[in-house]
Amino acid sequence: MTPEELAGELDRVGYLPDAGIATAAYLALRMHRPLFCEGEPGTGKTSLAVALSQALDLPLIRLQCHEGIDATQALYDWDFPRQLLHLRALEAAGPVDADEAEASLYTRRFLLARPLLQALEDAPCVLLVDEVDRADDEFEAFLLEVLSENSVTIPELGRVTAKTPPLVVLTSNRTREVHDALKRRCLYHWLEHPDLAREVAILRRRLPGVTERLAHQVATAVRRLRELDLLKPPGVAESLDWAEALLALGRTELDAETAATTLGAVLKYREDGRRALSAGVLTGMTGSTIVG
Repeated sequence: MTPEELAGELDRVGYLPDAGIATAAYLALRMHRPLFCEGEPGTGKTSLAVALSQALDLPLIRLQCHEGIDATQALYDWDFPRQLLHLRALEAAGPVDADEAEASLYTRRFLLARPLLQALEDAPCVLLVDEVDRADDEFEAFLLEVLSENSVTIPELGRVTAKTPPLVVLTSNRTREVHDALKRRCLYHWLEHPDLAREVAILRRRLPGVTERLAHQVATAVRRLRELDLLKPPGVAESLDWAEALLALGRTELDAETAATTLGAVLKYREDGRRALSAGVLTGMTGSTIVG
């Protein structure tokens, strides 16, 4: 498979990559290196991992990072309720050796695999480590160790090593800087908002009922909004929401009045809506519609 062929497979499942994204994903696949994707929210980082799993026909395993996440939540845990039931069953059956009973509690049947362990055991697969910038430094160091060796040690069971390294996609919205040590382990790609032509193509691919003209109007308006100093600039997801809202209203044109009344589909902060209106973005439409 070439980068162009991978781009074609991603296109087939509804993800329209540019040459940079396709090449970065191809190299991650060939070099067995994690792909670290940074960019503004809504630029398609998470969607890339989902599309790769579909295009390559591999299972997708997702680890959603959050403040306070630890190794237990990401790797494995023991099923204590089942262990307790097992112990009670042993006691009910008659006298049992304490050491044997304890050993029987820590077997694979009572292990709850979390996303990282699942990825090592189920590889080949696509492992999405989403919003890694929301985790703390300690978890980041743990993650680096797992990704470097593609294996973990479970004290009661021994070492688990992936037969085939998972295709790992890490995403970050850059709410904080991720340490250089983790970035050095990965291939890196910054995802920009799509250009006008690609965003129009995405809208028409995902929403077949959208005409070329309406898609162009929505994409043009969203690009104007992104140029403002907003708390949350709209991403492609918001472009899709806006276009879908217009379809639900039976609109075939994006005029100033409709844009103003449906602004909640694309801007999610009151301050951003006010800023867009006061900046005259919506009134920067020729006649009653945006120039297409």
